[in-house]
Amino acid sequence: MMKSPKKYLKLLLSAPLRLPKFRVADSVAGISLCKRLIHLFTQQYQKLNRHRLIKVLFLATLVICLLFGQVVSAQTPNVSALVEQGIKDYNAGDFFKAIKNWQEALNQDKNNPSVTAVVNENLARAYQQIGENKAAIASLSAAINDYNTVENIQQVGRMKSELAQVYSNLGQPRKAIALLCGQLVDKSKISENQPSQQIKCTPESAEQIATKYNDKRGEVAALGILGEAYRLIGSYDEAIKYLDTAQQVTPESKFLVFNSLGNAYKSRGELRELQADSANKAGISSKEQEFNKKSQEDYDKAHQYFQDSIKFAHNEKQALAEMRGLLNLIQLDSQINKSKLINDQEFHKTLKDALKVLEGLPDSATKVYGAIDLAYLQRDAKGTSPFTYCPTQLILSGDNEALNLLESSVLTSKNLQDNRLISYSNGALGHFWECSSDNQKALKYTQTAIIAADSKLSAKDSLYLWEWQAGRILDKQKRKEEAIASYQRAFDTLEDIRQDILTAERDVQFDFRDVVRPLYRTLAQSRLDLLGVGAIGDEGRAKELSKVVNTIDALKLAELQNYFGNDCILSGLNPKQVGELLEDNSVAFKNTGFLSSIILNGKTGILLQLPNQTTKFKWISDFNQEGTNKIVSSDSLQKKIAEFRTGLVKKEEINYDTTIASQLYDWIIRPFAEDIKPEKVKTLVFIQDGFLRTVPMAALYDSQQQKYLVETYAVATTPSLRLTTPKLRDRSTQKALILGLTKEATIDGKTFEQLFAVPDEISAVESIFPNHTPLIDDNFLPESFQEKLDKTTYPIVHIASHAQFGIIPEDTFIVTGKNQKLTISQLENSLRNLNSKSDSVELLTLTACETAVGDDRATLGLAGVALQVGVKSAIASLWSVNDQSTSELVKTFYTNYRNAGMSIAEALQQAQIRMIHAKKLPPSEGINITYDHPAYWAPMIAIGNWL
Repeated sequence: MMKSPKKYLKLLLSAPLRLPKFRVADSVAGISLCKRLIHLFTQQYQKLNRHRLIKVLFLATLVICLLFGQVVSAQTPNVSALVEQGIKDYNAGDFFKAIKNWQEALNQDKNNPSVTAVVNENLARAYQQIGENKAAIASLSAAINDYNTVENIQQVGRMKSELAQVYSNLGQPRKAIALLCGQLVDKSKISENQPSQQIKCTPESAEQIATKYNDKRGEVAALGILGEAYRLIGSYDEAIKYLDTAQQVTPESKFLVFNSLGNAYKSRGELRELQADSANKAGISSKEQEFNKKSQEDYDKAHQYFQDSIKFAHNEKQALAEMRGLLNLIQLDSQINKSKLINDQEFHKTLKDALKVLEGLPDSATKVYGAIDLAYLQRDAKGTSPFTYCPTQLILSGDNEALNLLESSVLTSKNLQDNRLISYSNGALGHFWECSSDNQKALKYTQTAIIAADSKLSAKDSLYLWEWQAGRILDKQKRKEEAIASYQRAFDTLEDIRQDILTAERDVQFDFRDVVRPLYRTLAQSRLDLLGVGAIGDEGRAKELSKVVNTIDALKLAELQNYFGNDCILSGLNPKQVGELLEDNSVAFKNTGFLSSIILNGKTGILLQLPNQTTKFKWISDFNQEGTNKIVSSDSLQKKIAEFRTGLVKKEEINYDTTIASQLYDWIIRPFAEDIKPEKVKTLVFIQDGFLRTVPMAALYDSQQQKYLVETYAVATTPSLRLTTPKLRDRSTQKALILGLTKEATIDGKTFEQLFAVPDEISAVESIFPNHTPLIDDNFLPESFQEKLDKTTYPIVHIASHAQFGIIPEDTFIVTGKNQKLTISQLENSLRNLNSKSDSVELLTLTACETAVGDDRATLGLAGVALQVGVKSAIASLWSVNDQSTSELVKTFYTNYRNAGMSIAEALQQAQIRMIHAKKLPPSEGINITYDHPAYWAPMIAIGNWL
């Protein structure tokens, strides 16, 4: 068996990392192998970061590509011919024939692990080539077992690294980390003052196996994938540590390690920019300056590492790596608006170098993606995907430079006969013509992209892009129904892979804003607009509205999942659609109405759903004195909502002016007055969109009845009905965990004032729940909270402390004793670690909350922190309120809550009505008469299960 020459090992592969194999069949050695390897492994680049293909691939995660694995020969004579033929088929690009031959070889010699190990290894690579990742995982797992059986432990380690790479590509980096190291650094247990230490991997992990056998390439591979996996979960410090270690193991292929380090620092810089923005909105200027400074330092380091990668790759004549580094360097400057790391002269020199290197590249995926990257290159790009809007200032705009690059990418992909590349290049060219208003050419190339992407689903992760693009073009051609069909196909495809797109990284808000949100809104608006065009029967209208509801619900779930960045399915998510839930739970939903809002371009719609009734829909409109109506623009509504919230938060008048509250009532509630008469509907559940989440609907005012909405209806909110399990439970013997902070605290440079009313609040809650455990002040610490939940089941968790919900999860926390904080990650982990569903918390109450002013993402965090980890219900505040009034409200709520005949929403409703009538109550009630102002009672909302 001929060993692979060193020059083959030095090929740069724009592909997921492949471990070295030194057993190559003589029949495929030599020049033909070299040529094919260049094609095969550049072709593999398509697999890289499949979840973020929309970002132009060179901006995406670049896994450390140090070495490669090639298909290998078996030694057993009776299967040798099949294996050899499979190798020939594989190297010729006929992966299906290769799989057929290898499967037959496997069937002929099932009981020889030395043979099946090799065959399974080959099968895994072939399955990855055709996008069958589940089959690849099964084959790699089988190969690991086989190599264990024959005690080839070094190869076990390599297979674990390959398997880890597949999991990482599928958006499951935690599984990758388990294979590579066996342990995961718990980010939630790391404080800023005590950074984590790099943990020791377990003996059976890929990293430790490589170390034990002095397998340098295997060790660098494991460390590289490990670093990248930590980058994917947002643990950038850990990612940088492992990548730093990788570059110290061996000097070989340092340019690839440098490139990955550049991406890690770039990602951390982006996160710190978000943190600076969050600090700015929270009014903490010192933290804003600190994060901006750290962000700039990270961009500087990313810039230097990309430069080093380019230099080393150039010296070693690795043109593909040089190209990748040049593009990363260019994109760093063009997309990170604040950095300006390269002056104009240097920028254009780098661009010129990139064009020169691109011209000399062999036909490959790198050449295709590189040409598209350069064609769509622009200064101060406004988004992460060039295909979601029309760039206005392309850098290569003269003499048809951009068009020539895009046309060359189409030709290159055609030469390679790679469907994924054909799809991507044609889609990119179609977008160029879309932006040039040549709809005929745009549709032609876009449809070619769709056909290529849909061929054996080889590019499902870009199919939704081109379907969406086709929908926009068809819309321009006034082919409305065809456009909707295209949008729907894009939506269906995206729903299939949304889990991976939204959870691969903590900072994927970028992709979400650019792709998921606008696509879902476009589909919803197109269907709603269709209802107003031409004649449509009641049955057709009901079907369209049902589809709109499903689209909106999917958007709400996507937003929630995106905010928290989890790579697990939302706890308790019901697989049924909203309409099915309303039918199945008609008894539980009796006397309940559901109002869903959807903010679209220029207008906002409200959908009313009642059990076993047809969905009603209306655009928010302003009725004049003559009875005619005018649709209220979304901008006007947002300004009115902001004015409404400001009036509540600032409490400018002792006697509250209900003018704006009345206007909003007339816009949102009154159009459905006949459908939600109080004798039929007792509870209104709001499923809000965007800025409508930032205000309490309970404070809307019915000027005709001279009542607040909450005086007529119990009010609750939920991010999605599919996350809500309405069920009334026995509350007579519930045990409560009571946590409270009375002292002043300083967190991240921000001072949280002393909560003087908390002792009284805690005392009242303790009296209502005799079976309780208190953790107050210095006893209320993250570790003590975790310890109590580990030992005992607490259906009720009451937290009387400041809670801040920032625009990113890192700025979302509860203030605890000793100037510490319980982060959202720690809270998630604590609640997730409960042993069974029966142990899940029934009600989580957070008082004295504080959100970023008017930020709907922060409010999303407020609504989702409990539900997404399985807590049935939550009571929390939309903004920080006087702690004495909150204490008064909470005491009454819990007293009502203990009454088994009163739902959670009703218990809160009655507590709020008591405060509204404060001036009418006898002095013996001991309630401050100023508490009738909605600023004191309205921000407290019920989330989730309202029963």
